[in-house]
Amino acid sequence: MKFILLIALTLSATGYFVVWVLLAKPQLEKMLRGRRARDEIMQFLPYAFTGTLTNFLDTLGIGSFATSISIYKFWNLVPDELLPGTLNVGHALPTTLQALIFIAIVKVQPFTLLSMIAASVLGAWLGSGFVSRWSRSWIQIGLGSALMAAAAAMLMGQMNLFPVGGQQLGVHGTRLAIAVIVNFALGAMQTLGIGLYAPCMIMVSLLGMNPRAAFPIMMGSCAFLMPVGGLRFIQESAYDLRASLGLALGGIPGVLVAAYLVGSLSLSVLRWMVIVVVAYAAILMIRSAVVRTGSGKKKL
Repeated sequence: MKFILLIALTLSATGYFVVWVLLAKPQLEKMLRGRRARDEIMQFLPYAFTGTLTNFLDTLGIGSFATSISIYKFWNLVPDELLPGTLNVGHALPTTLQALIFIAIVKVQPFTLLSMIAASVLGAWLGSGFVSRWSRSWIQIGLGSALMAAAAAMLMGQMNLFPVGGQQLGVHGTRLAIAVIVNFALGAMQTLGIGLYAPCMIMVSLLGMNPRAAFPIMMGSCAFLMPVGGLRFIQESAYDLRASLGLALGGIPGVLVAAYLVGSLSLSVLRWMVIVVVAYAAILMIRSAVVRTGSGKKKL
């Protein structure tokens, strides 16, 4: 079953790349024409560095969207209206590489892996219509609060005050049903720009699975989701080509280095990292909701 997933991911990424190149060919030719090519290469370097750094952090489970947005906004590299498309288009290929690596090297029960990936994809496809009607700010506040509570529970577990996490590589019965339902919801919420990584990591740990098993699950989920969204932005030209190429090409070495580090981490260190990642994601989520709510009130 893992082999089938790896083949499907490879075909998806290849098809995505080919279509991207074909649709962007006129822009690429214009960028690399004549004397302008050297200038374009120099301007490309900050975007490539951003891709390396953010995908390095993404591979560690921290996520890439928030870090990319922070860098772009601080240096004023990408217009705000092009950020969603740029991130989805550029991070799709590095995320697929993450999925290929972790599905291949990290042990996880195949049926659990396939079920949760399928649930997230189905959630993004079917659930987005329902979730899009909800208040994004309230979703962020609720999910952020839940993540903070879960991080606190994991912290207590690390201090032997509360049993959290385990060694299992898969779940069955009721716990599998919970995992599928939650990942379905996370796939739907990903369409609102709410990251899947941190909630998925904490859910896997709370269900008694080895935290390392979260990596192929969450990366496989996003690897199947992002090319679909990326192609939509490419077709509408609602993205920054130079920045997206930087994320895609610069992200590959970042993924490879971080994947080696994750594979060599002890389980105890990994659990501490998960706590930090989840707390960080929760703070960012609640902060974004508060800022959004405050902005909305000012407009009234």
